[in-house]
Amino acid sequence: MKKRRIWIFIVVFIVLILIIRACSVASNKTPSVLSKGSSGNAATVSGANGEVPWDYQVQQAKVGDLLDGDMVLLPNNERISNDQSFATGDQVWVLTYMQATMKTDSQGKNDVTLSQWKPIKTFKTKEEADKDLAELKVEIKTDVKLIGVYKTELEGKFRYFAVAEMPTGQKVKQPIPEERYQSFKDKKEVPVVLEEVHDFSNYDQSMAKFRGWAE
Repeated sequence: MKKRRIWIFIVVFIVLILIIRACSVASNKTPSVLSKGSSGNAATVSGANGEVPWDYQVQQAKVGDLLDGDMVLLPNNERISNDQSFATGDQVWVLTYMQATMKTDSQGKNDVTLSQWKPIKTFKTKEEADKDLAELKVEIKTDVKLIGVYKTELEGKFRYFAVAEMPTGQKVKQPIPEERYQSFKDKKEVPVVLEEVHDFSNYDQSMAKFRGWAE
């Protein structure tokens, strides 16, 4: 009888240890919204302030002075790392980057401030530069939320507009013809062409820019 009580006590003790350990693990578990798998593909802009990638372009430049592992790009006298050991006088192709700082006011309107063009990488050929550019600026077709359509009148002439919400949260107002106004009136979503501009240092961050209607 005494041995039986001892065994019961041991079993209860082990169960209590397991329960305490399970509670400890649950309390220390990272919330799903902070887990690596939950990171989104686009920067949230609407209703918040932040910096987002805005645009890229490829330009040709000439190498000027060489300075401690860097080089000066002419004619704009921009300094960048000389990773490929270019010499003074070489012609290079330069991938440049523009960033946008977006601030949302109390009425939900975005104030966009664009940075200067900044060189971020150099290439020996335009083909190499264009390949990187194509990966950073991607055109896609997708459905977006249609907030609504409306028309205005001035001196007997009508103008028609559609307001859509981009995947990144910002709202876009576009003039449309009367035929599209009529076809959009009863729709909740519409197909659009977007340009996704990705951040070169964090590809998962991107800015969706409206490029046209897909129908």
